Amino acid sequence: MRTWLLPEYVEDILPAEAARIERLRRTILDLFAVHGYQLVMPPLLEYVDSLLTGTGHDLDLRTFKLVDQLSGRMLGVRADITPQVARIDAHLLNRSGVTRLCYAGSVLHTVPSELNRTREPLQIGAEVYGHKGVESDIEVQRLMMQAMAASGISEAHLDLGHVAIFRTLVRRAKIGGAQESELFRAMQLKDVPALRALTKKLDNTTREALAALPDLYGGREVLSAAAKRLPGYPEIRDALKDLKRLSDALCDVAKIRFDLAELRGYHYHSGVVFAAYAQGWSNALARGGRYDEVGKAFGRARAATGFSMDLRELASARPNGGAKPGVLAPYKPNDATLQKRIAALRARGEIVIVDLPGHAGTRRELGCNRALVRRAGTWTIAKGVV
Repeated sequence: MRTWLLPEYVEDILPAEAARIERLRRTILDLFAVHGYQLVMPPLLEYVDSLLTGTGHDLDLRTFKLVDQLSGRMLGVRADITPQVARIDAHLLNRSGVTRLCYAGSVLHTVPSELNRTREPLQIGAEVYGHKGVESDIEVQRLMMQAMAASGISEAHLDLGHVAIFRTLVRRAKIGGAQESELFRAMQLKDVPALRALTKKLDNTTREALAALPDLYGGREVLSAAAKRLPGYPEIRDALKDLKRLSDALCDVAKIRFDLAELRGYHYHSGVVFAAYAQGWSNALARGGRYDEVGKAFGRARAATGFSMDLRELASARPNGGAKPGVLAPYKPNDATLQKRIAALRARGEIVIVDLPGHAGTRRELGCNRALVRRAGTWTIAKGVV
């Protein structure tokens, strides 16, 4: 067995990619900071009881578990940072007003979330707690699109859905348990024949409404069609109004599409769900939604909405965002003039690499395309690579 091989869907991050990821991480966190989002750093491990509180149905199978050698209790390696941030808001910060938090760190999945995805995403995201209105949904979605733009991704489009529509239909029809799970799976696959087979014993209104949801995908015309094809329950009317307000508020930063059969995180989200896509990428580059029920699971009900992104995925969308070339300096530790020149260059953001004695590599291998040379008694930068 080759001992240097890594598990499937787990990879090293080499210098060029690491430079792109780190520069992007700093850019996005700085963007969050100027919008008033405070950084938190939850632990990689928690007791499973806490880690899966309020989200167990969706995250349980994606979470690696192990036994704590100190307490004998079951630990989990986080598969999503959002529940941890909700715990911090509920129990550690304990604020009564609106709280804006952000985070960045590794998560681990037992299996890839999508085809060709890593099992160790670098998750970065932002959350708003303590506000129930659609205004906070608008804020986090606008911030998400700004983060996409800061990543160099242009012409992104935003998919909007609302889990309350499906949830209202099944609850009004008193559907639960195994039947609800089967309907959920068929809806995710947009399998209309399966939906009709599963709902043949239901009343005609519910049956036709559930069968209509997979077809309600597209532009603003979807909202008009939904108002005609879905029952006029107050919960559904409110959901459609929220989607319209979001579309009106965000049309200047993204092309908007609606998908009323989107139920991602159905047992986790409680309202609007959204995802950002870009041309050339089959997977969503950012996802989020409203999850007002999570705080309740921690003993302190707090409205919440937010989003997350995978820094590795974002960085791969901007291949030219790596570290800039450096300047090679000779090894002369006793040359005070040279050392001052190196310090001055580094202070203004230049990468300066000292060429250690006996080094046989080239400037290109060191990532340098210039060198410090002494000319007429002055240390100056000469261009070129040897």
